[in-house]
Amino acid sequence: MTLFLPTLVGVGLLNLYALALVLLRAPLFSTRLYRPMTWNIWLSSVPAVILVATLGGLFLAVHLASTLLLWIVITVGGLMWLLALPNAAYLITELNFSHRQAGENVPMWYDIVLVLTLALSGVANTLLNILLAHVIISLIAYPNDPHPLVNPTTWVGIGVVLLLVGFGVYLGRYVRFNSWDIKRPIQFLRKLRGHFESRANRRAALGLTLTHALLLGILYLLLAGPQIIYLM
Repeated sequence: MTLFLPTLVGVGLLNLYALALVLLRAPLFSTRLYRPMTWNIWLSSVPAVILVATLGGLFLAVHLASTLLLWIVITVGGLMWLLALPNAAYLITELNFSHRQAGENVPMWYDIVLVLTLALSGVANTLLNILLAHVIISLIAYPNDPHPLVNPTTWVGIGVVLLLVGFGVYLGRYVRFNSWDIKRPIQFLRKLRGHFESRANRRAALGLTLTHALLLGILYLLLAGPQIIYLM
């Protein structure tokens, strides 16, 4: 835990700084509070909450020596985490500056720092979630492996997760889906089919998914690489 402490503190401070910049923008420059940003910051933190709750459930299952409970926690917690994780990476899309309105007296330098901090907080949340999940899953799946974090299977899994995150960001930004829309699967699938009947939309989805996944993958190596080497 000590190894991850600087990373945890840094990510926490980045989130707080992003929130402070969003909240201060209105009183400093006599404009309205852009509430979608505060909501997106909250959604960005939800995957970590789910991950912590899942970890607590895993400890309980191990304490009770219940294999059934263990698999229920892994399945339910894992699915909820995957559905929520794109909400963190979604903050990258705030770089389009869509919050700026005509007539506002907000300097561009302030909004540049704001949206950059916001985007970086989302990226940091995403990578930290994946790193913690990487450690947890590796230790559970390969308890007898002397170097479980470098097992090829886990890295394939990370690649799949990154692709799903990239696709989730596309669905959120361009199809306007939210994680909870999965509660209405028929409407979800109908809208999805209608959207992807367009060849241009299919190409855009593929491009965004691949470029975002590759970016997050490279950044993950920068974040996780040194810590994984240390744990080895």
